[in-house]
Amino acid sequence: MGWKRLAACSCVLHLTVASAFGAELQPRTVAAFDRYVRVTEAQADGSGPFLRVDGLPAAERGARLDELHAGQLVIERLVTREAGQPIDVPSGLIHHWLGAVFVPGATVDQALDLLQDYDRHADIFRPAVARSKLVSRDGDVFRVDLRFYMKKVIAVVVNTDNEARFTRLAPDRAQSRIYSLRVAEVEDPGTPREKEKPVGNDGGFLWRLYTYWRFLERDGGTYVQCEAISLTRGIPIGFGWLIGPFVNSIPRESLTFTLETTRETLARGLASR
Repeated sequence: MGWKRLAACSCVLHLTVASAFGAELQPRTVAAFDRYVRVTEAQADGSGPFLRVDGLPAAERGARLDELHAGQLVIERLVTREAGQPIDVPSGLIHHWLGAVFVPGATVDQALDLLQDYDRHADIFRPAVARSKLVSRDGDVFRVDLRFYMKKVIAVVVNTDNEARFTRLAPDRAQSRIYSLRVAEVEDPGTPREKEKPVGNDGGFLWRLYTYWRFLERDGGTYVQCEAISLTRGIPIGFGWLIGPFVNSIPRESLTFTLETTRETLARGLASR
């Protein structure tokens, strides 16, 4: 009887999500996201410190560097403003996070080799990355297919097509910009019934994902910084208990997992040499 009740509850939850939480990505939502990205990129035009930690007041900078050298992750939520005003995103939410780790003994080249090894990302970053494939490479520009698995109360799988552009700025530093070109939620993943939902007509759990990486070799190791800007649907009134934890928690947790896994993978590679 217990198993039957559990199955019935799971079925009801699935039907509730499918029927009540369908969302449509509107042009005005896309326009607002694009505007947010343009303003954010313009404000990070290279005139400031390469790493965010280096732009902090001296005492705070020292404390954050101590945390990084102790093996901790430093992470914070950011909000881009235009002329001092917030950028409104109708029918959507923007999630903007920045984090950094430090890997003693690692080089920029080693960090780049790891991040550019896209065919292995499903092994390195599992379960967050369920599938990964390098589609093409033209110099430092990569086209990559990634399948993301996200779970928080409910589980969501999305297929994404991405473009990654890497730039080596100097012997001690590099950066990359990764844009999602296409994001499609997957229905019944891993089953014979698997299919993609129409792009922009789905649950709205991930509509855009842009990430900006910076790598700096200094202090006997390499700093790895990642800034992530993602777009999701808004939270329906009355269903915050289900949708809220997913769209509000997943962006931070995903960035935390990615950076910590990057640090651990680089450290293991150094230890095995």
